[in-house]
Amino acid sequence: LYIYNWTCYIPDDVLSDFEKEFGVKIVYDVYASNEEMFAKIKGGATGYDVVVPSGDYVSIMAKEGMLDTIDKTKIPNFANIDTSVLSKIHFDAGNHYSVPYMMASSGVAVNKTKVNGYEHSWNIFERSDLAGKMTMLYDMREVLGAALKSLGYSVNTVDTNQINQARDLVLKWKKNLQKFDAEAFAKSFAAGEFVVVHGYAENIFKEYDSTKAGDVDFFIPKEGGPMYMDNLCIFKTARHKELAYKFINYIHRPDIYARICDYLLLPSLNEKARALRKTKPKYEISDLKNSEFKEDVGENIKLYNKAWQQITIEN
Repeated sequence: LYIYNWTCYIPDDVLSDFEKEFGVKIVYDVYASNEEMFAKIKGGATGYDVVVPSGDYVSIMAKEGMLDTIDKTKIPNFANIDTSVLSKIHFDAGNHYSVPYMMASSGVAVNKTKVNGYEHSWNIFERSDLAGKMTMLYDMREVLGAALKSLGYSVNTVDTNQINQARDLVLKWKKNLQKFDAEAFAKSFAAGEFVVVHGYAENIFKEYDSTKAGDVDFFIPKEGGPMYMDNLCIFKTARHKELAYKFINYIHRPDIYARICDYLLLPSLNEKARALRKTKPKYEISDLKNSEFKEDVGENIKLYNKAWQQITIEN
């Protein structure tokens, strides 16, 4: 079974247990962004069976004819997924091409031993006293989405004026940032190089000394932000489709899904798995109430690209 997935997104023992249980071999490649994955596939990479795109890329890849339709009769464990979560899905309403894997959001991690007097808000990046000790993700939709929500706008707006306002807010934040960083933020935060970072809880707490995890305040800003759902999909060109279905069904088996959530410290979309968890997630689904799924904005992505280019080139 050939799987193309995000870095550090499934415990190795879950994969090895699948291999033992089904008597198969998994070939597992990883990517760091949807853009990287999509470019590789569009560039001619073939042979993968399962891929795990975020919601906006499910839409894009489905339109491009890259994904097979999902036969839910082959995934009985689909019934374990919280229907209140399924009802939020617009990028693939009815789940014709995708099976939810994780619903989560980037957030903000603060070293409480170094920083005090802050709100659970994106406005922490306006703190000039922390200049040079903070980073935000090198991710256009995540950063502009944070600014848009701070201004009371949708993360999927296609209004030029709103996007330009968000650009200007990010430029204000940028003055206090050491850099935009989507790869080493967790290691740098764990090493004490930075005291505030925008990133993902699952990365941050895997790197941080577990005996000092209480020093970290990870929060979803009160304004909300871009949230994502990563999804299990099968390529139309997959050569091992039946095995792909077995894998997706295996992932949503309550005991297996609970192990994955414990590893990632993320909230469980699988209702039956919630009772089997051994750890408490770093945030709950309820913390995402003000957040929005990133959607494919089509040709209007050029508005975001222009704003992001202006942000990244300005000194």
